[in-house]
Amino acid sequence: MSAFKQRAIFDDAVGELSPALFSSFRRKDQRHRAETYLQGLLTTSGRKTIRNIAAQVGGPANTEQSLHHFISSSPWDWRPVRAALADYLEQMSSPQAWVVRVMQIPKGGEYSVGVDRTFAPHLGEMFRGQQAFGVWFASEELSAPVNWRLLLPDQWVSDPERRSRAGVPDWASPESPDECAVAAALDTAQWGSTSRRPVVIDLRRGNPHTAMPRLAASGLPVLARVSSSCRVTVADRALPGFGAGALPARRILEAVKGFRRSVSWVDPACHGATKTSLVAAVPVSFPSSEGVRPRPLLLLGEWFDPSRPPVQLWLTSPTQMPMAALLRLTKLTHRVDRDFTHIGTTTGLLDYAGRSFRGWHRHITLASAAHAAHALTAENYGMGRAA
Repeated sequence: MSAFKQRAIFDDAVGELSPALFSSFRRKDQRHRAETYLQGLLTTSGRKTIRNIAAQVGGPANTEQSLHHFISSSPWDWRPVRAALADYLEQMSSPQAWVVRVMQIPKGGEYSVGVDRTFAPHLGEMFRGQQAFGVWFASEELSAPVNWRLLLPDQWVSDPERRSRAGVPDWASPESPDECAVAAALDTAQWGSTSRRPVVIDLRRGNPHTAMPRLAASGLPVLARVSSSCRVTVADRALPGFGAGALPARRILEAVKGFRRSVSWVDPACHGATKTSLVAAVPVSFPSSEGVRPRPLLLLGEWFDPSRPPVQLWLTSPTQMPMAALLRLTKLTHRVDRDFTHIGTTTGLLDYAGRSFRGWHRHITLASAAHAAHALTAENYGMGRAA
C-alpha cells in the first residue's frame, strides 16, 4: 500500500474517531489540536515527539508551541477521552477481556516524572526509566489500551520539590507494582457505561492474596497469573491435598497431572497458528481466618511438555467456565504483546519527551487513541498485521 493511500485511510480513521473521543472538549481550538496531534501520531515517522509531529502536520509557524501547550499546560481532562475510547472500542471490537500489561519506558535523565532504577522481569536486568500499567481491551482479533496508571516510586511522592516540578497531584501516593496494576483496572471499572470483562493480570511478583479480593469486590472476574510458590488450599475433598492446609500451587498441580487434557488455542504471535497445551484445573481457595467463608477459586495449570513442570499457573475467580475458555482468555496476553510491539511502539506509546505528570497522561491518552485507530484500520484493510 502506498504511503499516500495509507495517509488517506488514517485521515478517514481520525475523522471517524474524533467526534466520539473529543466531545468533552468545550472549545473548538482544543478539538482541532487533539485531531492534529492524533493525526500526527499516526503519520509521523520515527519518534512521536511534539517537534516531529508539528513538522509532519505543518500549518502555522507556531504549531509546535500550540501543541506543546495543548499537551503540557492546557487544562483538559484526559479521563473523559479515555472513557469515550473505551465506549468506542466496545462498539467496534467486542473485547473479550481487560488485559493489564506493564510498560517499561527507558529514560536517560532523571527529571521525567516517575523515573527510577528498577528490575524489568522480561529483560532479566535492571533498567532506568518509567513504569506504567495499561488496561487493554483485547479480543483474538485486536487489542488497544484504554486506560493507564503511572507507577510513582516513593521519592516522587515524598519529595515536595519533585512533586511540584512534575505537577504530581495531591491524591498520588506510593504504590507497589501490583497495587498500581490493580488500581488501573479498578479505575477503568468506574466508567459506568463500560461493560465489565474478565481482568487478565500478572501477579507473579505481587500478592494475589490481597490483589484478587480487591478486584473481586468491584465485581470484576479475575484471571491472575501467579508464581509456582503461591499458597492456596485445595477445596475438593476428592482431590489430593484436601485437608493439608495451604500448599504451593505447583505442588497441587503436580499431584493432579493424571487429570490433564488437551486444549487447542490460536496464537496471534505466531501468524495465528493453532497450538495445543495440556491443562488441569483444581478448585481452591486462599487460606482464610476461622469463621470466614473462603471465596472459591480455580487453579489452572498449563503444560507444553507432559514430563516437565507446568509453564503457567493461573488463579481464576470464574469457576464455572470451561478450562478451554479460561485458557484462551489467558492467551489474549499474546495479542496484547504483539499489538504493543507492532502498533503501539509506532503510534507513540513510548515517545513522550516531556517531564510532567499531566503531560504524560495527555500524550499517552492520544497515543492510545492512535493505537486504536491503527488497529481497527489494520483489521479492516489488512495493514501491518502478521496474525
